[in-house]
Amino acid sequence: MARGLPGVWSTVLSIPFLASGAIIYFGDTPSPELLGAPLLVFGAFVVAMGWYVHLVAAPPEPRLRDEEEIIDTRHPTQKAPLAKVGLSLPFLFAAGFLMFFTTQPYVYPMGAFVVGLYLLSTGILTYWTNSLTTYYITTERVINSFRLLSLVRKEVPMEKIRAVRESKSPIESLVGVGNIRVASGGGAGLEIVIRNVNDATAFADELRGTLKSDG
Repeated sequence: MARGLPGVWSTVLSIPFLASGAIIYFGDTPSPELLGAPLLVFGAFVVAMGWYVHLVAAPPEPRLRDEEEIIDTRHPTQKAPLAKVGLSLPFLFAAGFLMFFTTQPYVYPMGAFVVGLYLLSTGILTYWTNSLTTYYITTERVINSFRLLSLVRKEVPMEKIRAVRESKSPIESLVGVGNIRVASGGGAGLEIVIRNVNDATAFADELRGTLKSDG
């Protein structure tokens, strides 16, 4: 089962879309009836996908080689996606208020709705992805394990790592998380991005220290 409660939270977040879609589509409102159908479809998709993610088995630990040991294991934190979801709520509430309680032209509620839906959708998608992702640093490899429809595992051998870089978006900086980009050499070299981890600088320093000790 995935970490956290993606099914529960997805259901909670879908309620406003299902409710407003039902009111518009089946109720007697001045809003065009067809506006309700996309809201119902989006809400149903969030519920179904959230529970699918909830029930998917988390990725298993990698099979270690002879004398290989796991140095550190990290799971992406949910701070960044939850911050996006939180930022989306004022826009969605404003869209609902303008749509149902004012006579403003539809362009205003639709503009607020598009911005809110973008923030909410990216937040939910990142939340689902983070729930099914695990990062490992071993004595020989950096590994990214992800399972949705099937297990996907990317790895970079320690001896091939040529760069370790940190990055943060404005939202990630606000909530205190960061990303670490681990790249091998060459123009078509393999790259792993360790996303949304707490203490990203310390994690990157630990990785650099492992590289130095191996060297």
